[in-house]
Amino acid sequence: MKIVLALVSLLAVGGVQAAERTPFQIRCEDSISKTVSVLSSKQNGFTINNQLPYRALTAKAGNMDNRMQTLGLTVTKGLYKVKLDGPVLQDPPSGYECIAPKVDVTLNYSPVLIYVGNEFAPGTCAYNEILTHEQRHLKAYMENLARVEKVVTDALNKRFAGQPMYAPSGTAMSALEHEINSTWFPFIRDEFEKGKIEQAKIDTPEEYDRLGKACNGEIADILTRRRK
Repeated sequence: MKIVLALVSLLAVGGVQAAERTPFQIRCEDSISKTVSVLSSKQNGFTINNQLPYRALTAKAGNMDNRMQTLGLTVTKGLYKVKLDGPVLQDPPSGYECIAPKVDVTLNYSPVLIYVGNEFAPGTCAYNEILTHEQRHLKAYMENLARVEKVVTDALNKRFAGQPMYAPSGTAMSALEHEINSTWFPFIRDEFEKGKIEQAKIDTPEEYDRLGKACNGEIADILTRRRK
C-alpha cells in the first residue's frame, strides 16, 4: 500500500506498550525495518526577467509603504512532498496492527526568477551590480535548502528510528498520513520560512546606500531621472 502526499505533523499514534514486550511487539520490532529518506535537489540556475520597471518590482515586493525602492527581486518558493509506504503486520487477537514507516521526503525551491528593473540595461555597470546583489539572495536560498534538509532529516530520524507505529487494524497508514499532514508539513514549512532571516540580512540600509553610490552614482542618477 502506498500513499503519495503533495504537501503536508509530531502526534504519537496510540501504542501497545507493556513492561515486557508481547509476542506481537517482538514480531513488529524485530522483523520489520524503518526507513527515513530526505533528499533535496539543488537549483543550479535561474531565469532573468528585465521587463518590469522598478516601481512594479517595488509593488511586487510589498515595499510601497516603507518607501524602499526595489531595483531587483529574486522570487522562489519552498517546495516539499512526502511519499509514504511501509510494511504492515496484523495481530487479530488484539485487533491492532503495526507499521514500520517508510518516509521519503523531497525538498526543493521552485525555479528561481530574478527580476532586474528595466531602467537598467543588461551589460551596464548598474545592471551587473543589481544582478550580483540578487545572486546573493539566490545563494542564501540554496544554503537554507541544505539547512532544512539536515534539520528535517534529524527530526524524522529521531521520530521514526525507534518503535514501529501501532494502531487499530486498518488505520495505521491513515494515522501515519494524519501525522505527516498535521505536524510534519507545518514543521517543514516553518523551517523554510526561517530562511527569510538570512534574506533580510542582505537587504540592509547599508547595502542600499552602497548600491546608490555604485558605478559612480549611475544607479542613483537613473532613478532620479525616472522620478522626474
